[in-house]
Amino acid sequence: MMLSTRAFSATRQATRGVVGAGVGAVRSKHTVPDLDYDYNELEPVISAKIMKLHHDKHHATYVSNLNAAEEKLLEAQAKNNVAAQVALQPALTFNAGGHVNHTIFWKNLIGEKNGGGQLHDGALKTAIEQQYGTLGALSTAVNAKTAGILGSGWGWLTFNKALGRLDVISTANQDMPSSVGHVPLLGIDAWEHAYYLDYNNVKADYFKNIWRVVNWKDVAKCYDDAVAQHKA
Repeated sequence: MMLSTRAFSATRQATRGVVGAGVGAVRSKHTVPDLDYDYNELEPVISAKIMKLHHDKHHATYVSNLNAAEEKLLEAQAKNNVAAQVALQPALTFNAGGHVNHTIFWKNLIGEKNGGGQLHDGALKTAIEQQYGTLGALSTAVNAKTAGILGSGWGWLTFNKALGRLDVISTANQDMPSSVGHVPLLGIDAWEHAYYLDYNNVKADYFKNIWRVVNWKDVAKCYDDAVAQHKA
């Protein structure tokens, strides 16, 4: 029973920071967050058609499945059914990751006309230049890591809590960076549903172009928060 309880708490803890679910509100429903922009905001890098399908259908499916799995977990806990609790772990992990990762992803993006792709002076820019030399070198490193994913997954710029610095990693499927001790700063969705209608099988072009719509203001805030927590 302890295994399932920890996993359930971890799901709620992971979603708290990005969707406002308090630890005490374990029976509240997860919801798909509204976008901060219109579906066509990211064109021509990402089409309105993909954004609508990705946000309204794919993300919504993760949320629906997560809520259903949590309801089943609560029922299993009430009945002290340990086998059922253990059996629910894959669904909880996968769908919680899908929800959290996509919530981060939407915040990481903004249209070019509203500042997309523009990294201004500050702590994050300094850290990037110290570790990678230039923003272009960083994007090359992230794209290489993301392109190396076998199947589906995510490429990430993270804050590595163990090392106290920026890092570039990839995660499989819907695994979250927090599962390996990293704070997610910028995520690139490498699942086909994120790009195929626009780029077909040429995902390298998607990886290259997405940097034009990165919301560096959001990424910089995440970095500042991660550093502050690390120093506390």
